[in-house]
Amino acid sequence: MNQLIKKAFLDTEDGQIFYRIGGEGEPLVLLPMTPRSSDEFKELMAILAPKYRVIAMDLMGLGDSDKPPREYSISDYAKTVILLLDELGIQKCSILGSLTGGYIAGEVAVSYGDRLNKLILCNTHGFDAEEAEKITQRYTQGFTIKEDGSHLMERWLARINYVGKGELNHRCVLDDLKAFGGTIYPGFALGKYCLSAPERFKLIQCPTLVGNGTKALEPIDKYGLVKAENQGWLSEAIPHSQTVEISGGTLWMINQMAEEISTVVMDFLDDN
Repeated sequence: MNQLIKKAFLDTEDGQIFYRIGGEGEPLVLLPMTPRSSDEFKELMAILAPKYRVIAMDLMGLGDSDKPPREYSISDYAKTVILLLDELGIQKCSILGSLTGGYIAGEVAVSYGDRLNKLILCNTHGFDAEEAEKITQRYTQGFTIKEDGSHLMERWLARINYVGKGELNHRCVLDDLKAFGGTIYPGFALGKYCLSAPERFKLIQCPTLVGNGTKALEPIDKYGLVKAENQGWLSEAIPHSQTVEISGGTLWMINQMAEEISTVVMDFLDDN
C-alpha cells in the first residue's frame, strides 16, 4: 500500500518553513544537507512511511522555505525543528541529518535532549579552521546569476561525475537555483558552528548512529574543503555511537541508495 506524502508549511515569526510528512508510527525527522531540500529524502520517505511517521524539512534559506530575515545559526535551525515538533504535537522523535542537517540534528540532541529518541548522522564530515573559513566565504557569496545564463550549465556540470546526467542531477540543480540570490544561510551557519561541534557533541546522550559513504569525501575534497584526517571526530565526541560504512556511498547516497540506507535506518531504529 502506497503511503501518501503530503506537503505543508509551518508559520514562524521568521517566515514559512516547507515540510513533507507522511506515514504512521514512531516519528522520524529528516534534515537535508546544503543546498539540498527535503527532496533529498523523497525515495527514503516512500520506503519508510509504511512503518514510521516521516517528516522532512526544507531548512530556511533552502528549497521552498523562506530565507531567514537574519543570519541564522545552527542553534536557530535546531529551534525550528522543535517548533515543527510542537506544531505537530510530537513530544519525542528520532532525527536523521545529512551533513549540514547532521550538525543541526546534533545540536537538537544537545539543546533539546528530552525530545529525542535516537540520532542518525549521515556524512557529517569534520572540518578544521581553514576549511571552516572557506565554507563561510563560499556560502556567504552564494551562487551568482549570470546574464548569459551560463550559471545554469555550471550548476548542471558541478556534480555530474557523481550524480550523472539524469533526473537526480536535475533535482539537485533545481535546489541550487532556489538558493540563488545571496547568502546560503544553512551553509554559512555550518561554517560558523563546525569548530565548536566536537565539544558540543560530547553532551549527546541518546543512542547515535554515524553513517558514512565511502566515496562521500571525494567531491568536497576536490574543492579543498575537507581532509581525511579530520574525519574521526564523531566517534571521539560520541564514544557510545555506532558507525557504519556504506560501501560506494556518495554525498547523494540517500537518493542513490535509498533501499540500502533504509535498511540501515530501520535496523538502528528498531534495535532496543
